[in-house]
Amino acid sequence: MTKYGSFPGARPRRLRTMPAMRRMVAEYRLHPADLILPAFVREGVSEPVPIGAMPGVVQHTRDTLRKAAVEAVEAGVAGIMLFGVPLDEKKDAAGTAGTDPDGILQQAIRDVRAEVGDDLVIMSDLCLDEYTDHGHCGVLDSEGRVDNDATLERYAEMAQVQADAGVHVVGPSGMMDGQVGVIRDALDQTGHEDVSILAYTAKYSSAFYGPFREAVGSSLKGDRKTYQQDPANLRESLRELALDLEEGADMVMVKPALPYLDVLAKIADAVEVPVAAYQISGEYAMIEAAAEKGWIDRDKAIMEALTGIKRAGANMILTYWATEVARAL
Repeated sequence: MTKYGSFPGARPRRLRTMPAMRRMVAEYRLHPADLILPAFVREGVSEPVPIGAMPGVVQHTRDTLRKAAVEAVEAGVAGIMLFGVPLDEKKDAAGTAGTDPDGILQQAIRDVRAEVGDDLVIMSDLCLDEYTDHGHCGVLDSEGRVDNDATLERYAEMAQVQADAGVHVVGPSGMMDGQVGVIRDALDQTGHEDVSILAYTAKYSSAFYGPFREAVGSSLKGDRKTYQQDPANLRESLRELALDLEEGADMVMVKPALPYLDVLAKIADAVEVPVAAYQISGEYAMIEAAAEKGWIDRDKAIMEALTGIKRAGANMILTYWATEVARAL
């Protein structure tokens, strides 16, 4: 005799029976338009320079950067975030190469804009750390501390020259108090009302930045704990969020991504503006290194990590795999 109603009555596994079923009921999907490609351009090189701690990532020449931008457009990537790497001899205490209209980052912005126009959202890192001989994100006072308000004046200048070069979005990453408001005023007062601000709202002092220091040729001495956030703090991020929105941020970001998915989720639930997350160099390096050892499946790990970031609430993800993943999607 057939027995009906036997345990279990509910069988969620029915929706996992085959790839087509799992695909149909998937709650979150990555799309190429979710992705932003961070890219480094180095002054004075004739060939791309591989970054040892980030296999597959290079410091571009101006020519190879143009090519990378075209490839990103063809793959459907939404944006590109540009970082400049100046000659060491051009670094100084004030980071003047960062506000030179002919500095490497400004040249790169113009190059990419000329190459792809408005087909790619061109973003720029608005920070002094690549250009200072001490490697900090701001200018120092007489006691060697980062001077918040003096740094804001330099950020205002950077915003203007990057906007003049043709950037669509500036990304102030220095975590100075008041930076979004000062940059918004500087852009508006110089006729750049349409340039958007992607605020680095929650940028934590993280061990996962290690490979990035090589990527930008950092001259940092010491650490950035007096301005980047303490990894132990969450409510502090919500305070930073409120301030950035009040000052005029168009978009907000959490950096790093994977160790701070709880922060990302809280911020995504709290705002009505687009939310970005930056899958940083250390996150990239861990997956690549483990895959090279044969310890994990590289492609599956990449997609799982990115899906987790999107599931936590990111509308946009900055990832060094942007073009590769966009092609796969």
